[in-house]
Amino acid sequence: MRRLLSTCRRFLSDRRGNIAILFGIAAVPIFGMMGAALDYSMASMERTRLQAAADMTLLALSKMPQPMSQEQLETAGRPIFMANLGSSTPLQFQDSDIVIAPGASGKIELTVDTSYPLTLGGVISKVFGGTPYMNVGVHSQVEWGNTRLRVALVLDNTGSMADDGKMDALKTATKNFIQQMQDASKTDGDVYVSIIPFSKDVNVGPGNYGASWIDWTNWDMNNSCSISGKTTQSSCESATQTTGTCSNTKYTSQKKCENNGGRWNETTVHGVWKTDHTLWNGCVTDRGTNTNPSPNTGYDQTVDLPGGSVPGWPAEQFASCTLAVQSLTYDWNTLNTLVDDMTPVGNTNQPIGLVWGWQSLVGGGPFGTVPAEDSKYVYSYTIVLMSDGLNTQNRWTTTASSIDGRMYLSTTKSGNTTISGTCKNIKDRGIQIFSVQVNTGGDPTSTLLRNCATNPAMFFELKKASDLVATFEKIGSALANIHLSQ
Repeated sequence: MRRLLSTCRRFLSDRRGNIAILFGIAAVPIFGMMGAALDYSMASMERTRLQAAADMTLLALSKMPQPMSQEQLETAGRPIFMANLGSSTPLQFQDSDIVIAPGASGKIELTVDTSYPLTLGGVISKVFGGTPYMNVGVHSQVEWGNTRLRVALVLDNTGSMADDGKMDALKTATKNFIQQMQDASKTDGDVYVSIIPFSKDVNVGPGNYGASWIDWTNWDMNNSCSISGKTTQSSCESATQTTGTCSNTKYTSQKKCENNGGRWNETTVHGVWKTDHTLWNGCVTDRGTNTNPSPNTGYDQTVDLPGGSVPGWPAEQFASCTLAVQSLTYDWNTLNTLVDDMTPVGNTNQPIGLVWGWQSLVGGGPFGTVPAEDSKYVYSYTIVLMSDGLNTQNRWTTTASSIDGRMYLSTTKSGNTTISGTCKNIKDRGIQIFSVQVNTGGDPTSTLLRNCATNPAMFFELKKASDLVATFEKIGSALANIHLSQ
């Protein structure tokens, strides 16, 4: 009996099993908290998916014709939202949990309130009470038209564009781009486009012969005929002259051109008695002096308006004059007609095309006053510079490196690098530049065009003319892209 009582006392005094009992009691909240942490992580992942689906839905809706009622938005938007979210989500919600509505100032807003079913964390709710769900919600909005676009298309119209289908491809690409801009414009004034065809000169319109911003100094000094040997106005104006350019700009004579596989493009022009301003065909050459481009002032690299010490744009009766420039407009038919009429002629002077593209965005001269900005909007200014070759001729030289330096010049002195030129001047004003080189003839990659672009991703080198269509579409999509604010 004594032994039995001793054994009982030892059993009652033994505490070694308490840990198991305590662990059993604590297991429920411990595993519940672990489950809650895991559930929170999984719910956060689902919320990220939910936000992405909401953003993509609004992006798709914003491209549809506006305005749309809330009913129209939800009818069109809910299937898009569910398709972007996918069927594998554990989130639980009804159609009524997805609200898509038009907001103030042209906004579209999407709100989703849903729940994530707890798994291990649900143990806590069963033991201690509470809901076995975690609320998950997102809100997204898109505002169309907060950023307005103004785009200058600077397009190579030189003689070599007649080869390899380049001009036809450029026309198709440009007209498709114009359509993109038209589609992106919900209201008049959302998008403006200008077009600057260029060769050695730029045509500012012969009807501007009486404008004060034209410099007639050289024209009036040459009281002579544009065709040599004609010394009177009557004999001059009755004479004609045939000029030509080679499709391979390395050659300036017909014989060398054709002997090296090039195609000689002939143009017949009538003689012009140069003192008669009404006979001017509209072309202007680079600003500067006859002997140099005035490096200290560089007016060929700026958009300073004529007046005082700032020279006007020098009139030149250039035989290979391109079509006249088109100022900023949303008259889409006018833009398309100009593109249809573009003709390849003359040599390449990218600097003059680029500076006139810039001029079209700020106004002055043939462009008059550009459309005023509205304080309710942000404005994005862009130049798209397209050329098919290297520079071959400007007012002063046919040396490519000298011409290139008017656009982009990098000099290094005492370990310091200095960048100058039209490209830098434009980018310093907050205008972005896309540049496109259509290189079907095996020329070197244009370092000039690559460096002129705002960043390397905005330079395109194309080996086929047909690639122009896809490239212009890519640029157009980038410009028309809508940025979501959450």
